[in-house]
Amino acid sequence: MPVTVKSLTGGELQDALDDLARLRIEVFRDWPYLYDGSMDYERSYISRYAGTPGALIVAAFDGDRIIGAATGEPLAQEVIQFRQPFEDRGLNLKEIFYLAESVLLPQYRGQGIGHRFFDEREAHARKLGFAKASFCTVVRPADHPARPADYRPLDGFWIKRGYKPLEGATVYFPWKDMGDTEETEKPMQVWLRYL
Repeated sequence: MPVTVKSLTGGELQDALDDLARLRIEVFRDWPYLYDGSMDYERSYISRYAGTPGALIVAAFDGDRIIGAATGEPLAQEVIQFRQPFEDRGLNLKEIFYLAESVLLPQYRGQGIGHRFFDEREAHARKLGFAKASFCTVVRPADHPARPADYRPLDGFWIKRGYKPLEGATVYFPWKDMGDTEETEKPMQVWLRYL
């Protein structure tokens, strides 16, 4: 059965939150996130999407099963850590749509689903009147011991879609790495494009 991609809002978004939580835990365990997540934390963290006007989940389905998801919401509704670099630069948050999670099970990668995730979220942002879109990427040292030898960053993919790193704009956000006992703040590079 072919994979289908659908934008979810309202009640459909609410119904997909547990699937999104499970995907975040599974996919973000890998490099470069190395995230040691729990369903309790995930439910608390992503529940805000259900109550945020303009938020959406773009879900990829294999039959009835969600095998990938990408989220977005108005940047002005994001947590302070993600708003701060824009506020520090005097940018108008009301013009920017934030592309948050993008998670896809490994066996479904390389089939164009990642492009669909961006296409759907960018179209949604334009429809709502946003002029820019942004997201963040985890920054890890090149010599990190957990970095896979065959790892290929996605910078080229994002650049081809028109995104550029916003010079000097770094988000610091805490989570617990696999094998750690406590959360530590991780640097994340801000990327931005005009829609």
